[in-house]
Amino acid sequence: MTTTQPPAPATDEHWRPDTLLTGFECRELPLADIPETGEADYPLVATLVRRSDPELRTGRRAWLYVHGWNDYFFQVHLAEAVEALGYAFYAIDLRRYGRSYREGMFFGYISDLGHYAEELDAAAAVIQAEHDGLVLMGHSTGGLTAALWAGDRPGLLDGLVLNSPWLDLQGSPALAAVVRPLLQQLSRSRATAPLPIRDDEERIYARATHTNFGGEWTYDVALKSDLPRPLRIGWMRAILAGHQRVAKGLGIACPVFVATSAKTVWLRRYAESARENDTVLDIDKIAAAATHLGRHLTLVRIPGAVHDIMLSRTDVRDDFMGEVARWAKAYLPD
Repeated sequence: MTTTQPPAPATDEHWRPDTLLTGFECRELPLADIPETGEADYPLVATLVRRSDPELRTGRRAWLYVHGWNDYFFQVHLAEAVEALGYAFYAIDLRRYGRSYREGMFFGYISDLGHYAEELDAAAAVIQAEHDGLVLMGHSTGGLTAALWAGDRPGLLDGLVLNSPWLDLQGSPALAAVVRPLLQQLSRSRATAPLPIRDDEERIYARATHTNFGGEWTYDVALKSDLPRPLRIGWMRAILAGHQRVAKGLGIACPVFVATSAKTVWLRRYAESARENDTVLDIDKIAAAATHLGRHLTLVRIPGAVHDIMLSRTDVRDDFMGEVARWAKAYLPD
């Protein structure tokens, strides 16, 4: 398929038409350049996306979506589902992802998940200038990032929705105990070096979801690759540090909704079961770790869901959003 490159950096902070999605507009959020990679010298930005039609942004309260690893915002149907709940929809492409990525950057790299507070704070400020309340939604690594940020911002959010959040490392706890100090040592001198591991999850997941392989969704494979992305030492260290923070308890003040698939299947090669199960994360580990998020937790398992529940088949998506709607009606402000 033909891929689309992200637009060149804007000269100001105003909204402009989005080149990836019709009916949306975006604005760049300039960020401080953190000397963590030694990559090509591009201005570091995040990109905030919203509907271009003001009539679709009339919700008094807003909803901000944070994507996961190897991802960007393209899910128009998610925006529509959120708008049906009465919210104005926003999404953010984090630094070095999607619309914010520039050729020569280390794709998706971060040395500390806390650095994402800069773009999330900036996005929240833009949104709060036009809306009275904010719900944050995160998927996978974006769910971990969203949870950490929510824990550091008591009183800011009306609610937190997590779609298959990566809250703990799959496998034995002993594995993380061994890997963590090793990554700590290596990251001092080789932070951007790729980890020598084989990762076929993206290929399996793309075959289950992308129209090129019989799936339902069309997305830009230059921005959400169907091939494995390098997992770098410093990035993995940041993820494990985030997991440690979750395990110690985040004390998130607002109501939290966590949803996962009903089942994880581990595949070395593609099988049709990839179309109705999580093939990326351990849903039982997610459920256990979710109990450390805050005092007010709703946990739902969605039968037939893939890792990104909003990329599941229609009846599964409807089930998921129905549960979200029920939770929102019960616990979120009108």
